[in-house]
Amino acid sequence: MADTVLIDSHDGIATLTLNRPEKLNALNYALIDRLLAILDAIETDSSIRVIILTGAGERAFSAGGDIYEFSESVAQGADVAMRDFVARGQRLTARLEAFRKPVIAAVNGLAFGGGCEITEAVPLAIASERALFAKPEINLAMPPIFGGTQRLPRLAGRKRALELLLTGDAFSPQRALELGLVNQLVPHDALMPAAHDLARRILRHSALAAASILTAVTRGINQSIAEGLLIEGEQFARMAPTDDLREGLDAWIERRKPNYPGSWSLD
Repeated sequence: MADTVLIDSHDGIATLTLNRPEKLNALNYALIDRLLAILDAIETDSSIRVIILTGAGERAFSAGGDIYEFSESVAQGADVAMRDFVARGQRLTARLEAFRKPVIAAVNGLAFGGGCEITEAVPLAIASERALFAKPEINLAMPPIFGGTQRLPRLAGRKRALELLLTGDAFSPQRALELGLVNQLVPHDALMPAAHDLARRILRHSALAAASILTAVTRGINQSIAEGLLIEGEQFARMAPTDDLREGLDAWIERRKPNYPGSWSLD
């Protein structure tokens, strides 16, 4: 059986490829579990500093949850469906959203349902001109359940999100860019080069600082400004004793390129 998620790692960048092209990279339970396990391993691997997430084949990033599998869980009752599908999918998107290394979605095709929710959850996304997005869950008489009712309104605004959620209509990558769902829209052949270029621009900087920024934004974005500023201060306080901050300051003063140790150890 082919691995449901492929991993290719070099030069500090891990490319994770959802690998069910014959099923439009639908998110079945095995794929979600595999992706979560890979993220667990990457989190403690200091050689990997940025993740690019994309889909196998020419048609889809991910067409969403595996409806056949989900239907079987629903047939066993709400408790089973909540445990097997809803909780599992929400765990994945929450993990991607709060991950302390930058994750870049390279959306190469269809991003429907759960595929769109992954795009909403990750901190950065680039879309191919062949990408197509949709929130089609209403066509199945259900709401989005991997976080789509919560993250899309925060990204796009309540009314614009509700139009997409209540109609199920597909929308273009240009519309996704306008809504703030993706950072860039590029020609299809330029998608992976653009994702790697963005990753390399991040790699120039301290991995610890990147982690602190991701944490401050993720934890603070839904708080009041006052509470968010406290979170921001906490992240600076964690950085203050590190060799990375000292190196960054010294390099700036000495007008040289910094060489960050990249360790939280204060030894």
